[in-house]
Amino acid sequence: MASAQATAPPVVTAVRPHRSRTVPAWVWALPPVAVLGLVFLYPLGLVVQESLAPGAYAEVLASASFRDALVTTVWLAAGATVGCLVLGFVLALIVAFVPFPGAKAVSRFIDVFLSFPSFLITLALLFVYGTVGMANGLWTGATGADAVSDGPFHFLTTPWGVLLAEITYFTPFVMRPLLAAFSQLDTAQLEVASSLGARPARIVRRVILPEVLPALAAGGSLVLVMCLNEFGIVLFTGAKGVTTLPMLVYSQAILESDYAAACVVAVVNVALSVGLYTVYRVVSRRAGA
Repeated sequence: MASAQATAPPVVTAVRPHRSRTVPAWVWALPPVAVLGLVFLYPLGLVVQESLAPGAYAEVLASASFRDALVTTVWLAAGATVGCLVLGFVLALIVAFVPFPGAKAVSRFIDVFLSFPSFLITLALLFVYGTVGMANGLWTGATGADAVSDGPFHFLTTPWGVLLAEITYFTPFVMRPLLAAFSQLDTAQLEVASSLGARPARIVRRVILPEVLPALAAGGSLVLVMCLNEFGIVLFTGAKGVTTLPMLVYSQAILESDYAAACVVAVVNVALSVGLYTVYRVVSRRAGA
């Protein structure tokens, strides 16, 4: 007797997908955040906490020394920025568009110059224009004066000496983005403008300057931020009566041991720097830097 044997359908066992045991992304962010908090945020928090001493802000902000330091800091930073913009733009134009032997070497030297410490430039200026520097020595030799210190060059110990040192040191920070912007210019525009009879000054004003204006603004913003926080140049020149906000922090904390006042000035300086740095980042982003 033939019997039909029913074949049972195969049993399909559900296979659970393998769960990846990868570490969440936020876990990898914990070590750098912890280091940042320990090295930077915690000391900054201590400064802010110390500045909140009763009456500290009212006393410091109402003092004549703070107002004088704030005005000195702002005008020195603004003056140095304007000087760096003018000098840096002219020098960058010469390096980029005036053919002369060693132009590439000068361009590379600008990159190296950016790594120099600020006090080194100030020391070089002291050797040249200091009270007993080379310039006064040449004056003594030419006029027969009794001592080198009798020469006419004593401006390095004045605000103008600080301004000269800052312009000398920070000008390459303007030249670097300008040279990068010049290298991306369409030379056909310059050739067309020249063929139409435009003079070099007109080409610079109508063709070159509008194209590199974002890079010029970015370099100027960076210089302004750095000048606001410059300490070494002011200290190393020994300029009498030149007290900037960083110098006031040093004076209050180290010389007078008034840490609450020093922290108030430091917080104000940080607030100015962060505000200007924000402007710098916005300008740099629009410039594509």
